[in-house]
Amino acid sequence: MTGENDVGRERLITAAQTLLKTLPPARVTISRIAQEAGVDPALVRYYFGDRTRLLMAVAAKVTAQGPHAGGRTLAPQAALIEHIRKTLALVRSAPFMHRLMIEELTDAGTEDSRARTRGMNADLVEFYRELLDADAGETLREVNPLFLHLVILGASDFFVSADPIITPLVPADTDKEALAAEFNTFLVDLLLNGLKPR
Repeated sequence: MTGENDVGRERLITAAQTLLKTLPPARVTISRIAQEAGVDPALVRYYFGDRTRLLMAVAAKVTAQGPHAGGRTLAPQAALIEHIRKTLALVRSAPFMHRLMIEELTDAGTEDSRARTRGMNADLVEFYRELLDADAGETLREVNPLFLHLVILGASDFFVSADPIITPLVPADTDKEALAAEFNTFLVDLLLNGLKPR
């Protein structure tokens, strides 16, 4: 079913997603989301029932556009390189998404939000498993796909969340886009050398 309700629902999701680019999840309240969307806060309950379901919809929208969306058409090693690039880009575009998933949807969430968060991460682990299986040790050695997920996501997430630490350590005129590209190249090189068959 499509119509006016979909517009209002999407407007609230977009507003919450916009706020999560600059605010930690705990500060993305129903009233702030409604103010950003230019609607009455009662519409959050009308469309979603509660804040957790709205935030779950935001997470689903962001991860649907995520690094493994659309399937894999490249050879395994090329797919891994592209996946690392997309993961870093996704984390940079939604810097508080992983805090949202941990703090709001898992730790303080509902059983439904915990199950859906587990599912999203399980899909990523399965993506790595399938990628490694498809390579069959030709260019990538066999490793635990969960650990590969944690390293790629963790490194990308820390590069973004640690900006207050990184900024004083680089020249004042450093181009952040160029720095991110350089970090991406470094991470790809580090992982591919570490994953070479032995």
